[in-house]
Order: sequence, then C-alpha cells, then structure tokens
Amino acid sequence: MNLTHTKHKEIPSLDGWRAVAITIVFLSHAGLGKIVPGGLGVTIFFFLSGYLITTLLLKEYADSGAINIRHFYIRRVLRLTPPLLLTLVIAYSLTYLGVFRGDASWTGFFAQLFYFANYYSLFFDPGHTIPTGTGVFWSLAVEEHFYFVFPALFLFLLHKADRKKLPFYLLLICVAVLLWRIYLVQSPSFSTNRTYYATDTRIDSILFGCILATLQLKDDWLLRLRQPAVRITAVSLGVLLLLLTLVVRSESFRETFRYSLQGIALMPLFFYSVNNPESFPFKILNLKLIRKIGIYSYSIYLSHELLLENADWASHFAILNILIALALSLVFAMLVDRFIDTHLRKWRARFR
Repeated sequence: MNLTHTKHKEIPSLDGWRAVAITIVFLSHAGLGKIVPGGLGVTIFFFLSGYLITTLLLKEYADSGAINIRHFYIRRVLRLTPPLLLTLVIAYSLTYLGVFRGDASWTGFFAQLFYFANYYSLFFDPGHTIPTGTGVFWSLAVEEHFYFVFPALFLFLLHKADRKKLPFYLLLICVAVLLWRIYLVQSPSFSTNRTYYATDTRIDSILFGCILATLQLKDDWLLRLRQPAVRITAVSLGVLLLLLTLVVRSESFRETFRYSLQGIALMPLFFYSVNNPESFPFKILNLKLIRKIGIYSYSIYLSHELLLENADWASHFAILNILIALALSLVFAMLVDRFIDTHLRKWRARFR
C-alpha cells in the first residue's frame, strides 16, 4: 500500500505545511533571522514539493501506465510563471523608477524569469543588478532545475527498476549530493553561499520528499505505525532531530549534514500529518485559515522580502513597516489568487 492519499483530490495537511514554511521564512526576513531559521522554511518547501509532485506522478502512472512529461511542464509553467512574471515586472519597474532599492537590469530580469537566479548570483553577479528583495528567487531556480530532469528519470526508473527499490535509488542520489557537499566544504575557496544556493547541493531536500512518496508499506505495517505510542515517538524524534540541526552551529556541519538530517527528520512529520491529519498537532495544519495561508504562500513568498526591504517609506517604526509589508503581501497574494490562479487552475486541469 502506498503511503500517499492518491484517491483524494487534495492531500491533507500540505497547505498547512506551506503556511508553516512561509511563516518561518517571513519572520526570518522580518529581522528575526537569529532565532527563526528561514532556511528551514525553504527546506520544508523543497520537501513538500518533492512529496507532492512524486505523489501526482505516481497517480498518473497508476492510472494510465505512463507519465505525460509535456503536460507536466505545461502545468508547472502555468502554476509558477504568471505570478513570478507579474512580480518581476512590478519589482523592476519600481526599481527603475527609483521607488525600490537595488538595480534593474535586463540580465537580472531574465535570469530570474528563466529560473537561473541561483547560479547567476553565485557565478555572474552577486545580487548587484537585481531589485533588493528578489534574492529569494534562488529557491525557485533549484526546484525548476530539479524538475527539468526528475520526471524523465522517474519514468525511466518506473519502467526499468523494481518499484520497491525506488526509495533506495533516490536515497543513493541523496548520498551522492551529501558527499559532493562534503567535498566542496573541504575546498580552500569554499563559500557557504555555494552549498546553500546551488541546485547541485540542495536537490536532496526535494528528493527526501520524493522518497517518502515512493515508500510502500503493507497494511499491517501501516497499522503498527499509526498506533499512538509509535506515532508520538516518531514525531518526537523528528522534532528533536530538527532541533539538533538548528542547535549545532558548526559551519562544516551546517553546510553538509544539516540538509540531509532535516530531510530525514521531516519524513515522520509529513507521514503522520498526511495519514493522521486529525491527530494533534497536525489537525492545526488543516484549519481553514491555515490552509488559506498555505494557498497564498507562493505569492507571499514572491513579494514578502521585496516589500520588507522597501517598506521603510511608510513610517519610522520598524514593527509598523513589517506589519505594512505583511498586509501588502497578503493583499497581493489574494489578488493573484482571485484574478490569476483561479483561471489558471482551470487551464492546468486540462493537462492532467
């Protein structure tokens, strides 16, 4: 039996996890970065994306015996690009007019639009020719680079490999990425930006979500795992492991094993939030307000730091500027959902 709820249109708790992730990211960028780990929020987004996309691909393969890769890319473009393009047009226009800080270059614009922001910043221009507050788009590049390759690779494995061994093959890639990070950290010219922003060093955060989606457990194992004592123990260990990755401050640990251990820690948390969404604390993730924030999370992510970095025109009080940036991010997200995403969801449905 597969772990995922492939018979349902919506998987429980995922919108709630999006809300958790964007809350962490927003608070970190709002000045609480020393106590709120914004990087963990991004890692949660990565894990969630891998879990969801793999679940949908497995469902498509089970229903039709194939994966329509062209339709997959069309859905991705319709989901991500229109809100991103709108954000970029607004950001670069206001920066060019001098309303926002930073610079507005065509190279920066197209690097971010075509999901090259991370490597553009690392190897070509360290954030000098983009509007201040758009640096967060590096994570979009990581995801899209991963999905340029993953559907074809996954389809190949589904055809050629034993289905039960899929998690093992994906885990081998995670180990290879970890070894690559360790190698880079040992190099004389190492920079933390290299391992934090680059696709080749961060894709394992997505892969751990893919691994969870491909795990197959028999009904008797699922029953054992759902026993309250087992659930509480597994969730507690996951939380403790997450906390460990945040407490250890060694740079070599943080840029190597941290991402791997966070991926492992998130597995029991996601498993029980999806399979036992009515249990505490996961039922909080499924509250209507929390789920709505999750639905808005992508547009909030696109706009929040741009507004945080440029909201000081509003007042001389930092907390008021943060609240204004939050309000504007929410308004932007609601407008995008109402006038863009609502229509694009219908278009995406044609390619399922």
